[in-house]
Parts: sequence; C-alpha cells; structure tokens
Amino acid sequence: MPVTVKKIILWRSGVDNKPGALAGTIEPLAKAGADLKVIMGYRHPAEGKAAIEVFPITGKKLVAAARAAGLGAATIPTLLVEGDNKPGLGYTIAQMIAAGGINIAFFVAQVIGKKFSAVIGFETKDDAKRAAPLIKKAAKSTGV
Repeated sequence: MPVTVKKIILWRSGVDNKPGALAGTIEPLAKAGADLKVIMGYRHPAEGKAAIEVFPITGKKLVAAARAAGLGAATIPTLLVEGDNKPGLGYTIAQMIAAGGINIAFFVAQVIGKKFSAVIGFETKDDAKRAAPLIKKAAKSTGV
C-alpha cells in the first residue's frame, strides 16, 4: 500500500489535567457512534491543563456531540500520513521536511504490524501544502 497524505482537521479541547478528563471528553463522541482514527491527549505541565485532539468529526450528529464535549475545530494545519512501514521511514519524512525548510509543530507516529500512521502538524497551511509532496517523496525513497 503506497503512503497516502491527507489534510485533516483535528478537533481540540483544553481541559483540566485530572483523571477522567480524556474519557469524559470522548464519551459523548462514543455515544454518538464516532469511529475515531486519532485520539491524542497530553498535558501542559506548567499550566495544570491538558489538550485533547480527535479526528474525524463529520456529520451533524458528531459535530453536535463534539461541541457538547467542548471540542472545536483546531486551526493548526495537519496532515494524516498512512501506509506501509519501512525501517527509517519516520526519520526520512522528518529529514525531508527539514531539508525543505519547513518547521514541524508536532509529529505523532506509530506502527501497528506492517502499517505506519502519523499525524503531523505545521505552523502554516502553506507549510503543510509544501510538506505533502516531500512526505510522498520520502516514502518512495525508502521503498514504500
């Protein structure tokens, strides 16, 4: 399976950093039938706060559930990268983006079995647009 690069919109909420914050935020989505591909939760230690980000949120029912949970469409330009994994693919993607003079706001990746998935955030829409072909080029250079 070749690597695909897709622009996505993360839905995001700032919450208090406490037990149950993640579960409480995504509960309305689960009850509304959401099939989330991405769930990220991380804390901001200095602030005592945390951020929760999810994808996808589509359709009136899920949008309403997301809003009820305090989530809103994030403005950070984000790409979802999926495909077959090869050793060094994450490094090659990061290096190719850096060589293009593009700063990465965040990079979260994982491998399950033989499949690679990454969510990459950028500072501007133009950076994300310029990064997409570089990511595909990086995948081809590793044989994916």
